[in-house]
Amino acid sequence: MTEPQWLSPSERELWLKLTALSMLMPSAVEGQLKREAGISQFEYHVLAMLSEADGHSLLMSNLAFRTNSSLSRLSHVVTRLEKQGWVSRSACPTDGRATMALLTDAGFAKIEETAPGHVEAVRRVVFDSLNQKQVSRLNELLNPILDSVDPERRATFYHEQSQ
Repeated sequence: MTEPQWLSPSERELWLKLTALSMLMPSAVEGQLKREAGISQFEYHVLAMLSEADGHSLLMSNLAFRTNSSLSRLSHVVTRLEKQGWVSRSACPTDGRATMALLTDAGFAKIEETAPGHVEAVRRVVFDSLNQKQVSRLNELLNPILDSVDPERRATFYHEQSQ
């Protein structure tokens, strides 16, 4: 058995920082969403993806792809959003076996109401401590890591396509 290639001190420091960010950042942002809007980060993301889609609707399978979710998890969340009146489901007009998720007018109003506070939280947690050059550099540095953990770019596919 070969000896593993242990992390160098600088690699270990970076790994620990990335691990801390992956644990602390979502809860810092989600806390604002829970307090002010009563929704989770994932529920917000589902509403946001629908709000940006043509006709405010997507096939459930496409919505699962864009939210990096399983269909099962997404179905449970959409059920909760349906109970709030923010999303509705219907059969796909071109494929009766597929299901569409549609953002309702109330759901669009919810995302419009929630977005300003969410953006403020994201700015406070991430961007207020960075200048534009650092933002560009961090984007560049994160690309190979994202390629490694998400080769299909599921988490960013939609946004890259719309730019």
